[in-house]
Amino acid sequence: MGVTTSTAGLRQADDEQPLAPFTTWPDGPGGAALSQFQVAGMHCAACAGLVEQALLGLEGVRSAVVNAASARLSLRWEPQRLSLEAINAAVERAGYQVTPDVAAPARALRQRERRGALWRLFVAGFLMMQVMMLATPAYMAQPGDLAPDLERLLRWGCWVLTLPVLAFSAGPFFSGAWRQLRARRPGMDVPVALGIAVTFIASSGALFDPQGPFGHEVYFDSLTMFVALLLLARWFELGARHRAADALEAVADAVPASAERLREDGSSERVEPHLLRVGDRLRVVAGEAFAADGEVLSGEAWVNEALLTGESAPVRKQPGDAVVAGSINLEGPLLVAVRRVGADTTAQGIVRLMQQAQSQRPAGYGVLDRVAVGFTATVLLLALGAGLAWWWWAPERAVAVAVAVLIVTCPCALTLAAPAAWLAASGALARRGLLLADLGALERLCRIDTVVLDKTGTLSEDRLALQRAWMDEDTGQAAMLLARARSLAALSRHPQSRAMADGRVPQEPTVSLAWREVRELPGQGVEACDETGRRWRLGAPAWVSASPDPEARLAFGAEGAEPGQVLWMTLSEVLRPDAAEAVAALQAQGLKVRLLSGDQPAAVRRLAEPLGLDGWQAGADPAAKLAAVRALQADGAQVLMVGDGINDAPVLAAAEVRVVMGQGAALARSAADALLISNRLMTLVFALQLARRTQRVLRQNLAWAALYNLACVPLALAGWLPPLAAGLGMASSSLFVVLNAQRLQR
Repeated sequence: MGVTTSTAGLRQADDEQPLAPFTTWPDGPGGAALSQFQVAGMHCAACAGLVEQALLGLEGVRSAVVNAASARLSLRWEPQRLSLEAINAAVERAGYQVTPDVAAPARALRQRERRGALWRLFVAGFLMMQVMMLATPAYMAQPGDLAPDLERLLRWGCWVLTLPVLAFSAGPFFSGAWRQLRARRPGMDVPVALGIAVTFIASSGALFDPQGPFGHEVYFDSLTMFVALLLLARWFELGARHRAADALEAVADAVPASAERLREDGSSERVEPHLLRVGDRLRVVAGEAFAADGEVLSGEAWVNEALLTGESAPVRKQPGDAVVAGSINLEGPLLVAVRRVGADTTAQGIVRLMQQAQSQRPAGYGVLDRVAVGFTATVLLLALGAGLAWWWWAPERAVAVAVAVLIVTCPCALTLAAPAAWLAASGALARRGLLLADLGALERLCRIDTVVLDKTGTLSEDRLALQRAWMDEDTGQAAMLLARARSLAALSRHPQSRAMADGRVPQEPTVSLAWREVRELPGQGVEACDETGRRWRLGAPAWVSASPDPEARLAFGAEGAEPGQVLWMTLSEVLRPDAAEAVAALQAQGLKVRLLSGDQPAAVRRLAEPLGLDGWQAGADPAAKLAAVRALQADGAQVLMVGDGINDAPVLAAAEVRVVMGQGAALARSAADALLISNRLMTLVFALQLARRTQRVLRQNLAWAALYNLACVPLALAGWLPPLAAGLGMASSSLFVVLNAQRLQR
């Protein structure tokens, strides 16, 4: 049933839906596609290798990378030479199911996987309790208390109840082991399946012929408990993986199913988001989500962007402000002009980056995979050797020792140690508005000792604010002239005018003037006539007055006014609200913080001094920034470069870790290691701390896997570890590394 549904889902995606929801085209239209899929039925690194091997044998597939921890497939292929149905068929022949990584079919696949896992766990757990109940009298009875016929009847009952566990609950272990052996890629399913099979065969032999070569001891209770415990550990692993997928789909599902588009005649219609085009006008009422990235044309409202940026506080939006798809209008209504649609929207960019990160396998991951494969082969030889040795020494215990060795040394904890930690950390960062495009950046962040910051758009917001307003002669008219200047500035869309119009504080007086003959001159400013016909100018000081104040960047006055009657103003960039806190926190961690800017020295000094930044450089073009970072690296520095990505590409490429601020279509194309879509600099402090925590958790997981095997293997070889205890230890080790990694999500 599952295979049929999966095939139908892929056929629908192939015939009825475009590839765009789960595909990018790195080489441009007509080139190779890079598609994201979700895979069901995977449990370890060997499973990932089997899927990759099956796909790489297809004509038209250039590369296939599967992340076993997130069960995601990143496939680079040629749609002109290969169909989605052929991809699905190849994966199904390998024993797994695959579906495009879009919300509806991927969610259905996870639901089927979760439902099947729950049923297997329920059957194993319920029958385990029944088997334990039947086995208890043999453990509790004193010699002679239990009649031989009754004891044999209880053992037969255990055997019958074990059959469904073997056939149904343990079925994935046997099918997985067969696939791995057939592909010559032994994974964790091989020792598990061998342990289950040997235990059942030996126990059945002891039941049928108590005087035979298998002795008289049966281990049906140990077998059913082992299967139940292992399925329980896999259930927790499955839950962790699905929570990561649900978080990603929460962003994808934030875009509404329809939007209200206004026609030219003023009427409206409801359309699906994929039918929107740049330039369309949308009406978004209170409680409705934005269907595309756009710009507010009219109306004011508070907007919740928490799902996309991690910022819980609503943001005030007014005409000229940008809005992003998936954010929610808390008041209403707003008239919005569409600026980006489909794959270019911020929400889709976030989804693509999260898919990319969850499909990656960092360099260390491949090393662990190879170690696990070699470890599995060693385990099989070790179990065989232990069984043969005990067969000569004490034949009745040979099977139990071999089974204990097979079970206790399962490499699942080793293969889960690193990816579980990496994925948990990347999810925690995504919720705070930092999207990792490269999971390897987590490891490199631990080595960072120098943070280099760009100024405009990084330390400061991309807007200006009025810093000071004054007149040469204190006539008491400055406040009224400032109110007039703000009134005239409201008629212009120039950044300096916007800074004037939006920067009024409550205690300032307000005026409402009916400006006439408004005219804006590029490079000069804006001018208009008041109700008396007198012309006023707001703009460059030399344009407003014949004797400009050298300290002023902006001036306001009547035409022909004397210098003493002109209002002089200076504007400055606005520091991000958490800039000072972030710089102080970085320095408190022992990091060197440097500022590189292409602005004038006075402007850079004005921004750097309040932050306590002594190491700053002004007037730096992209080449000078690159040279500065190269000089730091020549002195042994490990550099984290943070910029806005507009003109910082060369210096970003040179840094060990690259973080780009902001949102937009660049999300889907950026080559940065991470994108700070929340624009909160304190998230960088958290990322550095989390990277070090991730390394500690990773070392803890690897140390636990190593110590567990070093301690338990000798016990199993010596015959001091029964199969039941071995199963409990193996399941506990897998559960430990998963839960330990989940601590990073806090």
